[in-house]
Amino acid sequence: MPSSTLLLLVVFIIDLIAFALAVAAEQRRASATTTANATSNYCVYESDVATGLGVGSLLCLLASQLLVMFASRCLCCGRALRPGRPRTWAIVLFITCWLTFFIAEVCLLAGSVKNAYHTKYRTIVSQNPPSCETLRKGVFGAAAAFIVFTGVLSELYYVSYSRADDGYLPNVRDAGIRMGAL
Repeated sequence: MPSSTLLLLVVFIIDLIAFALAVAAEQRRASATTTANATSNYCVYESDVATGLGVGSLLCLLASQLLVMFASRCLCCGRALRPGRPRTWAIVLFITCWLTFFIAEVCLLAGSVKNAYHTKYRTIVSQNPPSCETLRKGVFGAAAAFIVFTGVLSELYYVSYSRADDGYLPNVRDAGIRMGAL
């Protein structure tokens, strides 16, 4: 079964969208300023667009990963792969693909949650101003980098899987011990 060019194209486009959303989330992180009124100081947060962009990127990356895994039957289901280099590469790429996917998803989820969190307390005017917590720079950027890694590795995994899955059926000769009479 040769690798499906259409599947690779669709996965590439979904990964590209996930990457673009992660980069946009990095650019649109929430920022805060301290504002004072007559009795207290408090934090005023600007737009919260990055949270939605991060979640959108997370969902696109998840869809891409699931598409590749369903197309390849997640390496563990289905018939055995033909022994050789393509199978070895498929196994190695499968593991690294899931590892980079997990790191990207954690960065996106943590970034989205932290970006949505806003401190709600106030301080008295004579005290120190409140600490307006915001998301550190680079969390969505790291996620974008791991989205690229995941996209490349998942497509290479699918191609390796396709090369190793060419209709190979293992030799199923019965070499076990017979329990019946001869």
